[in-house]
Amino acid sequence: MITQKTKYALKALMVLADEKAGEGTALRIEEIADRSGAPKRFLEHILLDLKRAGLIGSRRGRNGGYELIKDPKRVSLAEVLRLIDGPMAPLPCLSRIAYQRCDDCKDEETCRVRAVFGGFYAAYIVMIESLTLADLMSDSRPLERFSLSGPGLGE
Repeated sequence: MITQKTKYALKALMVLADEKAGEGTALRIEEIADRSGAPKRFLEHILLDLKRAGLIGSRRGRNGGYELIKDPKRVSLAEVLRLIDGPMAPLPCLSRIAYQRCDDCKDEETCRVRAVFGGFYAAYIVMIESLTLADLMSDSRPLERFSLSGPGLGE
């Protein structure tokens, strides 16, 4: 499950991508907060994280504010998730970025918990790594290609 902080980050990026496609001007934090529905106080920290990661830039002065500096097709949703929420792996021994051996595991090769969650995680990573901000912005439904259904997944 993604956090509310990540949802705010994604919504702010969508607002900035809309602006980039339109006028191409920088937006003040108040405008981003208003359009995205994110609280301004909370959004300030998120925008700083996105700026440090090189996804957005800022301008000073009268026409200052934040702007998307990367093409939406080049903004990976997985990158944003990791930036805001940290590692995505369900177990520390499955993380590619923050790998840690599980304290209670004697043998990773024969660990059934790791095997089951590893299979799920591999499928999730393939899917999430293929999605971009452009996919989020489009009217299409990119997840339909993965044909998800069942309780909580649209049915």
